Amino acid sequence: MKPIGKIIHYYDKIGVAIVRLSGPLKVGDKIKVEGNKNEFEQTIDSIQMDHKEISAGETGQEVGIKVSQKTNEGALVLKAE
Repeated sequence: MKPIGKIIHYYDKIGVAIVRLSGPLKVGDKIKVEGNKNEFEQTIDSIQMDHKEISAGETGQEVGIKVSQKTNEGALVLKAE
């Protein structure tokens, strides 16, 4: 697993995390979210930027991803290699 970003905001009601990417991320990638409350793995089903669906995010971008479980700001996002 390789770190590819950090969660900078979490919208609890809609289950969306805003991730500041430090590496590329695309739909279909398997990720692991490691926070101080919980950790879980999932496959990326959708990525949005500025409320528009995109197929991939690049280093330095802030993107929204739908997450399967609650998380918290500051949690690390890792990608399976």
